[in-house]
Amino acid sequence: MKNELSRALTHRHVQMIAIGGAIGTGLFLGSGSAIQKAGPAIIFAYLIAGIFCFLMMRAIGELILSDTSKSSFIEFVREYLGEKWEFVVGWTYWLCWESLAMADLTASGIYIRYWFPNIPQWVTALVIILILLAFNLLSVGVFGELESWFSSIKVMAIIALIVTGFILLATSANVGGNQVQLSNLVNYGGLFPKGFSGLMAAFPMVIFAFTGIEMVGLTSGETAEPQKDLPRAINTLPLRIGLFYIGSMFVLMCIYPWNEISTSSSPFVQVFSGIGINFAAAVINFVVLTAALSACNSAIFSTSRTLFVLSSSGQAPKRMAKISNRSVPVSSLVFSSSVLFVIVVLNYILPSSIFEIISGVATVSFIFVWIILVWCHYKYREQNPTKKSVFPMPLYPVSNFVTIFFFIAVLGLLTLSESTLLSIIFALLWFMCLFIASRTVIKKAE
Repeated sequence: MKNELSRALTHRHVQMIAIGGAIGTGLFLGSGSAIQKAGPAIIFAYLIAGIFCFLMMRAIGELILSDTSKSSFIEFVREYLGEKWEFVVGWTYWLCWESLAMADLTASGIYIRYWFPNIPQWVTALVIILILLAFNLLSVGVFGELESWFSSIKVMAIIALIVTGFILLATSANVGGNQVQLSNLVNYGGLFPKGFSGLMAAFPMVIFAFTGIEMVGLTSGETAEPQKDLPRAINTLPLRIGLFYIGSMFVLMCIYPWNEISTSSSPFVQVFSGIGINFAAAVINFVVLTAALSACNSAIFSTSRTLFVLSSSGQAPKRMAKISNRSVPVSSLVFSSSVLFVIVVLNYILPSSIFEIISGVATVSFIFVWIILVWCHYKYREQNPTKKSVFPMPLYPVSNFVTIFFFIAVLGLLTLSESTLLSIIFALLWFMCLFIASRTVIKKAE
């Protein structure tokens, strides 16, 4: 039996995984807070961040399609930046998804208590881990189906909001004592009511909403037709950002003046409740629970495939590369899922404060990985100046440097908040430990 991953992900799976990666809990829950920071300028924040995330994805796409025999973008880090960077980036990417899953497992416990207030958060986290692990052990096709359904639910919720908003605009309806009109975008301090500083303050929240967007690049080793499916998934990213983020923000602020949008609950709930749909809170709670489950499902997939690649190159224990008869990296799946039990304990000890800390670590770690991947693409092009690319990065090499600068600037903004500053300090300590550990691991492999 070959020790290879299955190529069971179809075109539909890849497209829905890409869509799911572009829609996080940050949109459903964090958008109210982001709007209060920037006002209508949040539209520009999503547009700007979306442009750079698209460029980052194009860099990843060109890397992957330059050699589809590789299982993921982590193998390209080894080839163009060396073993030490592969070790650091690979294990940091593993941390990205472990911490993101922990944050969403915590959130899931909060969402479940809406219906079952007496169930402790740690119990919900434990049950979800066991259920998702069981599904992922079956086959990669089951993962693809789960993610497709999760993504479909999120997409339907956003489309319902946008369609409802345009109907309300066309009829000049009154919602919650406010007339729905385009002028709501500018009547309360203009497009930039908080100035440039407000726009800057919103970027960390906006970036958190995009975390996980690169995961479609990790499916290349299990995609039936990567040459067709990956370019389609990446090239439709601007459309998804325009529809899901910019479209929903535009509609929200036409329905309600930006300074009346709630930060204590989802703005989606506020809209549907305002037009008389009394069960809106329950419906949106179900949608955000789905978004959290989607993130956890993606995390179990991503962390296991990351360990599989690291193990295959000697950067993780050899048993992590073991493949089951269903072509699933079972040891990596079980190990990564077992680490998630840490959040079960933390939710038992610190149920109220753990979410913000963990989500901050995830955001910082993702940005670090994105920067390295864009730099890796630059090194690839530099070392292959005459190679014809089937999916070239637009405006290379200027786009590489500008994208890297943007993400570094966002990291700088994160230092201005006390909570995210702690996350950056933790991430820096993590990187230092990895660089030290990499010397021992690489020397042992030699």
